Amino acid sequence: MARHEASFFTAVSTMCYRQVKCFLRMRSRVIMSFVRPFMWLFFFGVGWAASIRGDFVRTSLGGMSFMDFMAVGVTMMAVFFTSFFAGSSVIWDREFGLLKETFVSPASRKAIILGRALGDSFAAMIQGTVTFAVAMLLMEHVNMAGIPMLILVMLLTSIVHASMGSALGSLVNSVEAFQLINMTVAMPMLFLSGAVVPLYTAPTWMRTLSLLIPLTYGVDAARASVSGVSMLPLWLDLTVLVGLAALLVAVSAKVFERATVSV
Repeated sequence: MARHEASFFTAVSTMCYRQVKCFLRMRSRVIMSFVRPFMWLFFFGVGWAASIRGDFVRTSLGGMSFMDFMAVGVTMMAVFFTSFFAGSSVIWDREFGLLKETFVSPASRKAIILGRALGDSFAAMIQGTVTFAVAMLLMEHVNMAGIPMLILVMLLTSIVHASMGSALGSLVNSVEAFQLINMTVAMPMLFLSGAVVPLYTAPTWMRTLSLLIPLTYGVDAARASVSGVSMLPLWLDLTVLVGLAALLVAVSAKVFERATVSV
């Protein structure tokens, strides 16, 4: 009997819906995913803003107040961690046999991994949007016209890191190994990206190294959108993000196609 393959769009939309639904149904994960950015926002942002101020601080932060700097950085940090860690769902699906069922479904693996990446990206965008809505109340200056651009930047940044996380999850055989690699890679990326540590007056070698971090372009574009401050032109940030998103989706699809499932 002939095997009928589901349409590419149907497979992508189904997997996208499935990933978002899984994220929202895991209440503990949803709650804890908001705890981290809000801790940074209120303890480090509000707590330090009272003592870290003055002309020197604004110069170090490219002209922004400390709270404006932290608000955007924490928003992008929330997007980054949620999208990157979502790659662990590939391992969980493999452990419980759900990945095997996905492989034998009438859908191409390229459509499956793209749908997973988009679903994880939308989940990260939900968290980023809620985080920024709260952070915006604490900011001194917000360019409201730049919010649509901020949402676009969050989407591109999410796709980049969701694809990266999915590729890593396809290569690693245990959640423990994934978490170890995740934190080993994620923390240096977070600090070198300029999300919570300013790079405007950093040494040349550090700023050069930060350009190798995909998150740098997302954070820079986000600040350019709502604060008008950036290290690089906005068009360059967006070009790099679009290029990386296309490249990493292709790479994750290739890695996912080669993934094996233990019987």
